[in-house]
Amino acid sequence: MNRLVPLPVVVPLLGAALTLILVSRPRLQRTVSVVALTTNLVVAVLLLVRAHRDGPVVTEVGGWPAPVGIVLVADQLAALMLVVSSAVTLCVLLYSIGQGRAETSESAPVSIYHPTYLVLTAGITNAFLAGDLFNLFVGFEILLAASFVLITLGGTEARIRTGSTYVVVSILSSMIFLAAVGLVYAATGTLNLAQLAGRLDALPDGVRLALQLMLLLAFGIKAALFPLSAWLPDSYPTAPAPVTAVFAGLLTKVGVYAIIRTETLLFPDGAASTLLMVAAGLTMVVGVLGAVAQSDMKRLFSFTLVSHIGYMIFGVALGTAAALSGAIFYVVHHITIQTTLFLVAGLVEERTGSTDLRRIGGLARIAPLLAVLYFVPAMNLAGIPPFSGFLGKVGLLQAGVAHGGALPWVLVVAGTLTSLLTLYAASRVWNIAFWRAPQLATADPVSRLPTLMVGATVALVVLGLALTVAAGPLFQVTADAAVDLRLRTPYVRAVLPGGPS
Repeated sequence: MNRLVPLPVVVPLLGAALTLILVSRPRLQRTVSVVALTTNLVVAVLLLVRAHRDGPVVTEVGGWPAPVGIVLVADQLAALMLVVSSAVTLCVLLYSIGQGRAETSESAPVSIYHPTYLVLTAGITNAFLAGDLFNLFVGFEILLAASFVLITLGGTEARIRTGSTYVVVSILSSMIFLAAVGLVYAATGTLNLAQLAGRLDALPDGVRLALQLMLLLAFGIKAALFPLSAWLPDSYPTAPAPVTAVFAGLLTKVGVYAIIRTETLLFPDGAASTLLMVAAGLTMVVGVLGAVAQSDMKRLFSFTLVSHIGYMIFGVALGTAAALSGAIFYVVHHITIQTTLFLVAGLVEERTGSTDLRRIGGLARIAPLLAVLYFVPAMNLAGIPPFSGFLGKVGLLQAGVAHGGALPWVLVVAGTLTSLLTLYAASRVWNIAFWRAPQLATADPVSRLPTLMVGATVALVVLGLALTVAAGPLFQVTADAAVDLRLRTPYVRAVLPGGPS
């Protein structure tokens, strides 16, 4: 089983090389991409089963033992992230294939799309599996390099302009991360996460806090945590629909994952918990207030994306087993639901030529299936019972109440208000785009939507519903993962059987 751990990184990279060779053979490109991501999903499921049953699965790359060599670690948290990211990337790939077959405009994928998309996937999986800080940095750089290409596909003025902002912000966060990596190595003599778990505890409090804050700054930019989130609503909406969807679902969550991993494994003392709580509350409230002010579906969903990052950081800031379990559950839920909503926005644009709420209407009558595909994930995001969004929010809010204290209670209130305003924003989109009479952009609707685009969106809607049906077993996995994160010893012993030194 240990030999399976590198496959989620290696398979997409090999697929990217092969699709680049097949750049003039689009049908073979599509086949290779689908096979590669399907393989990733199967391997991820096997790793999750093994990690849940027997503990973290570790591979020493090149045969060099830790802490000298590079290690890839699939514990329950990493394996769960692999499963959901693999499912989402596969569905988005199928959606983009359907879009590419249906049209030849600038919004459709071009020949470079498949190799770049597979490189992005490899970067995401490498970040989840990284067992040392520098390999985590490499994972971020791989996915960012690919995202620079994807966000500017088509080369339109709007995409180049917003893509430039995205590139500048990403490079800035990478520079901060790299500086933090250098300082961590200077202070401890290692970058191996399992070894750092012991060595950072021996540092003076001030040094340890400075390193923690630098890492949080770098990861906070990548996760779009307020006040480091202003770049996101302007950058994402202009990209092609499948690119926007996978960015919204996964890229910010890699930043959240890095925060969860480092805060629990390297800095378990909670020195920055107050700062994280304040940031979480502001992220929730400011983000949702931005959402209710929008008149474009993509920008509205971009602000809800920012807003709901706050729920995850709330769980990390509390640091209890229940809070971490709720945060992990909410990450899984949000990856699925937010991706689905951006794919729906792409379908609306495909059907009407616009996502501007002032120009569309009557979609519930014109395209009833599209209305259902929007309504279900929108209500899930808003936290309407019995959907997974409701279950995740209740778990987090209960953890806040159980924790006690003035600031957690303020965040419980902020979380409740955010959920209500999310419901208002989602209902507003429904009332305007789907319920009212047809407007200019929908007065002469195009022919039926491409089957593969609709099918991929349906698959993600079903996956979101499956999270509700399987909430019990999923919560058991997230609870076990949270316990392991708080204990730290399962991860450390799996990587360093002889103990840290």
